[in-house]
Amino acid sequence: MSSSDLKKALKATATEVTRVLDDLLPMGEGPESRVTEAMRYTALAGGKRIRPFLVVACADLFSVDRKSSMRAAAAIEMVHCYSLIHDDLPAMDNDDLRRGKPTCHIKFDEATAILAGDALLTKSFEVLADEKTHGDARVRCDLVSALALASGEAGMVGGQMIDLFAEDHKLKMPEITRLQRMKTGALIAVACEAGAILGKASENAHHVLHAYAHDVGLAFQIADDLLDVEGDEKKVGKKTGKDADAGKATFVSLLGVVRAREQAELLADQAASHLDIFEEKGKLLRELAHYVVNRSA
Repeated sequence: MSSSDLKKALKATATEVTRVLDDLLPMGEGPESRVTEAMRYTALAGGKRIRPFLVVACADLFSVDRKSSMRAAAAIEMVHCYSLIHDDLPAMDNDDLRRGKPTCHIKFDEATAILAGDALLTKSFEVLADEKTHGDARVRCDLVSALALASGEAGMVGGQMIDLFAEDHKLKMPEITRLQRMKTGALIAVACEAGAILGKASENAHHVLHAYAHDVGLAFQIADDLLDVEGDEKKVGKKTGKDADAGKATFVSLLGVVRAREQAELLADQAASHLDIFEEKGKLLRELAHYVVNRSA
């Protein structure tokens, strides 16, 4: 499996999930259509689409129908997009650039951005609860439950709260690791879990994919921290150097660039090794573990 194979697969998934998002977020009429426009502005803006890819690639391990996995992938990407909108708000990170474009609250206004984020989060559960996503009601309930847990105070939202706390407090390595497992890792983990839920996978397969997602999530965040230090703002698509300017502790600030990169590579190797039980079927996921570490955006 070459890196070009992975890039083709990533591009194909990104194109398809964008089409599904386009279908799931039709423009309405009347004054409420402004919030739909803001939802579409963020959800259809592109990006790496790593989380949708993880859903689809993990579901493919169990031969899940692509229509089902794409709808689940779109739902999880909606939650990711909602988190980006809220992250960028003046009350949070106060960013004016995302994916090389004005952030949602800059393009529209702060109130509309908040509503767009709220609506994307809500829409994600509507999509997962629909019979079109899966014919088995238990599977749909499990998907909703898993995404709710990953998105809320025990996952992404809780991680964001710790991140805000970190602005005025010096965190140590265990605390930063916990922060990132919640803020970034929880949604990556549920993307992998969604594939296993759709495929009604064994308990062992669930465990393996959870371990894989845990290591990939941390590697992904370390790579993000490295990009904030070393990345080209035009390629990254957002302002860099913000963590250092804010005096926030990160993997890079505590470990240094060299050791942080070594740790990310170690995590990528470890993530790939978890997938041995899937043999050839796990090739793309193994390649992805190293891709997230070596990306430039």
